[in-house]
Amino acid sequence: MQTPTLPESKKIPLSYLFGFGFLMIMIGILIDGPAEVFRGWRLISTAPGNLLSDGMAIGGVGAAFFNSGLLTLGWTAVVRWMKLEVTGGIFAGIMTVAGFSFFGKDLYNSVPIALGGLLYARSLNVHPRSVILSMLFGTTLAPTVSFITFGLGLPLVWGIPLGWLAGILIGFLIPLTSGHFLAFHQGFNIYNTGFTAGIIGMSFAGLLRLFSVEIPTRRELFNGDDSLIRIGFGIFFVALIIFGYFRNGKSFAGYRKLLKESGRLATDYPLLFNNGLTYINMGFCGLIALGYVIVSNAVINGPIIGGILTVLAFSAFGKHPRNIAPVLVGTIAANFFGVHDLSSTGAVLSGLFGTCLAPISGYYGWIFGVFAGALHTAMVNNVGFLHGGLNLYNNGFSGGFVAGLLVPVFDHITRRNQNENA
Repeated sequence: MQTPTLPESKKIPLSYLFGFGFLMIMIGILIDGPAEVFRGWRLISTAPGNLLSDGMAIGGVGAAFFNSGLLTLGWTAVVRWMKLEVTGGIFAGIMTVAGFSFFGKDLYNSVPIALGGLLYARSLNVHPRSVILSMLFGTTLAPTVSFITFGLGLPLVWGIPLGWLAGILIGFLIPLTSGHFLAFHQGFNIYNTGFTAGIIGMSFAGLLRLFSVEIPTRRELFNGDDSLIRIGFGIFFVALIIFGYFRNGKSFAGYRKLLKESGRLATDYPLLFNNGLTYINMGFCGLIALGYVIVSNAVINGPIIGGILTVLAFSAFGKHPRNIAPVLVGTIAANFFGVHDLSSTGAVLSGLFGTCLAPISGYYGWIFGVFAGALHTAMVNNVGFLHGGLNLYNNGFSGGFVAGLLVPVFDHITRRNQNENA
């Protein structure tokens, strides 16, 4: 893990993340007022949380923004406590948490997973900073904690300790196993923890079903006016491009080189280039994600905000317009010719989160990315049952299988391995 010796241009200031967290909290309070926000936040924090549980529908728009800001501040404080500098990976982790705090993550169900990560680090006698990414991304299984606590009908005197025990176990298992699953897809699925968590979540779901516990599918989605959210995102992404332009010496110099990166794990743009080009890339990727939602004619609800923010998050860690666009085209084509409504939340999410397969188009070429996006769209709708929605990164789970299947096929077609080893 990096030490605090990086030049300013190679990292993202912690103050930016603190500022983003405070901004989200203030937006939430301005939308609904303090009393309504705290009432809604309590509802979000006591909901089972499995997919798809939209915080904007459960507790209100303001409470969902407040919840996201609170977790952003909390994790940024943890990074500061560990004396870490924010490069692409940590930025991706914190912003992914911010996104998924709109549907499934909250303070209650995230803390035990973090404790499990700390316990794993202690078992190896290493500093917790060595497992910070596993702790951040491991909160994908946070709904397991909430479901056991609030979804089984148990008295809280039993539900709370059992839920936290499951969370601590999950936090321990994620860093222990994630490196092994990386070999399965060879880094072509950026959401490796989503794949790892899918296996773990599948195990938990199987154990629950062994004792006749049903894990109901949830479909609580906000369906109100999203015009201000669209405008706000648009302004934010354009501002990122302008800010990055000035940070990069009033220039886009170097961005063409960034666009040639495959994005395969781990591609850290602040370290490889600088934070100015990273901000520019975030802005362009964000606009593409927002444009995809608008073209799909979907309502921007909590899960879709999570998808947009996750595209933004990994725009510092592997994604860029050239490798995400083919995947989105493949998703649109599959949904258009298939049975899914292009404007449905599930269809839109399969595109936004399906960009976890961006390294395939970046490495093999755009036509392969289109095919990967289409296959992912077919796959992702069939794997959610395996973990019962307890793994929020369902697309990362699906993406691992898609990459694991396609990479050897694409290697054979393109002769990449043979040529590189010659």
